[in-house]
Amino acid sequence: MAPLRLLALAATAAAFVLPAPKPSTILRSQVEDKVDAKGDGTMLYNVKGPTNTAKSDDEEGLPWWWDGFWALPFTESGKPGTELKLGDTMRIFKSNIEQIYGDAPSADGAPLAEGDISGLADGTLYLGLHEYARRFGPAYKLCFGPKSFIVLSDASLARYVLATNNKGYNKGVLAEILEDIMGKGLIPADPVTWTSRRRAIVPAFHKRWLQRMISMFALKVDVLNDDLKTTSGPVDLEERFGSLALDIIGSAVFNYEFDSTLKPSKVVQAAIDTLREAEHRSMTPAPYWKIPGAMQLVPRQRAFTANMNLLNDQLNNAIAGAFEDRVEMDTEDLQENMDYETMENPSLLRFLVDQRGEEATGTQLRDDLMTMLIAGHETTASALTWCVFELAQNPGLLAELREELDKVLPDGKAPATREQIEALQLTRLTVAESLRMYPQPPLLIRRAVDDDSLPAARMPDSEDLSDDLRNNDVEVKMQRASDVFIAVYSIHRSPRYWPEPDKFDPHRWLKPYKNPDEPNWAGYDPDKWMGSIGTLYPTETATDFAFMPFGGGARKCVGDQFAMMEATVALAGFLRNYDFEFAGKTDTPDKVGTNTGATIHTRNGLWMTVTERSK
Repeated sequence: MAPLRLLALAATAAAFVLPAPKPSTILRSQVEDKVDAKGDGTMLYNVKGPTNTAKSDDEEGLPWWWDGFWALPFTESGKPGTELKLGDTMRIFKSNIEQIYGDAPSADGAPLAEGDISGLADGTLYLGLHEYARRFGPAYKLCFGPKSFIVLSDASLARYVLATNNKGYNKGVLAEILEDIMGKGLIPADPVTWTSRRRAIVPAFHKRWLQRMISMFALKVDVLNDDLKTTSGPVDLEERFGSLALDIIGSAVFNYEFDSTLKPSKVVQAAIDTLREAEHRSMTPAPYWKIPGAMQLVPRQRAFTANMNLLNDQLNNAIAGAFEDRVEMDTEDLQENMDYETMENPSLLRFLVDQRGEEATGTQLRDDLMTMLIAGHETTASALTWCVFELAQNPGLLAELREELDKVLPDGKAPATREQIEALQLTRLTVAESLRMYPQPPLLIRRAVDDDSLPAARMPDSEDLSDDLRNNDVEVKMQRASDVFIAVYSIHRSPRYWPEPDKFDPHRWLKPYKNPDEPNWAGYDPDKWMGSIGTLYPTETATDFAFMPFGGGARKCVGDQFAMMEATVALAGFLRNYDFEFAGKTDTPDKVGTNTGATIHTRNGLWMTVTERSK
């Protein structure tokens, strides 16, 4: 994008980086009715009537030059079936501004959530969206200035976007904001690159390699446990689990020993800060960081550059070493004929470099590894943190878990085989329950590549909804280039799908559930995963997309089984050997708080007193 045009777009967007206008600044003829459900100024406007023209300067509404601006060539939208361009995004801006400021009807038909959005920018966006879902239903539009997201908190709509019509939606703004971080890694990659890299990466997660990884997980957990024996006073377990996860990813993915469990690691904080920058970019209407000089002048962008340099140096050195030792082999030989139990370097990088027919450049491998490094270590560390947070408040469940652990792990060591992991059913379900209540990530982002109509979603019979929404269907028309938030946290915590959704209860996964008031949801069926070979957790298929900790559809995370094994081994090894209680900065659960990067972190750490377990 030309710098001059980018600056113009930034200026246009900056003029509207505000909450939606107060009622007094909206044309009264525009409002059919409005509801203040909670008396806190958060308004829902139902817009009526077509409009049409810009207003003179002394009238409320759009400026006199409005129609002329949108006649300029660069504001034109693309034709169906063609790549999205600037004009498509600008047309979404136009539609939103005209609806809010210019007496225009809604172009998408989604309820418009307006009011004070400052609370959404405090690091807990997912909580704000969860509250809005209660007020505005399973599909609504949220505006940040002219930028908008259609927010979906309905399992059937998530299924439609992620699976049924997955080719109709790309990663959109997620790809844009992650481009500077992960390049063309699996998460942000375009469809062509994604197909190629997935074909290369999936075979690397084969059974024999995963078995070797399980034994490596156990060794890393034993290192953490031994180190905890020497500590005194409160320990930040969130930081310790983050270090453990980084050490595991370093060894598994590119055969590098960070040793961050035993010494502070700048890499852990760099990864966390990088993901927080990604969230910041997703919420910013205009990409100011692309303006020439911004990366050098803006403090947070200078910090981002320093973090990326640190991460890139680690990865580039590992890749260079792997190419020096390359031994080209067919994929089948790499899977079946390598002795993973004894080989010195069984890393994923080794597999990808040696794989014949799937050659990748150093740049592409760097993108692949960066994706796994950041996304992989964050997810596991967060899942473990919230498991321990909940178990510290539930001694009955903890006792039940330890009964299972003592039976399967009589020597006190972390599980080191697939058979042991499979035997630890309640432990695995505890990890799953942590991922239900604290999904990593709490939001998925998509963008419509062409106009589309979402299936009708039923508004629940809830007193939190206005009368005109309650028990009605909402049908959203997605405009080309519309951005979508799939509110995973809201779906995972919805009473429409989960009895007592805010209760931490791993036993819920043992019994089926179907809500007769949700005809578009097939319900949860444990038989769809418990009897499946190789499946360690309740999948999105078994829950009909009411639980999707690793996404769903074609672009589901390829490392889901790896992550579940890693988290199960780590949790089992820790619980089997240590007692813990809230202490220090977080001596009560309410002081822990929540924050987000791309995953749900604590706000203040998870400080606990950790002592060797009393048998």
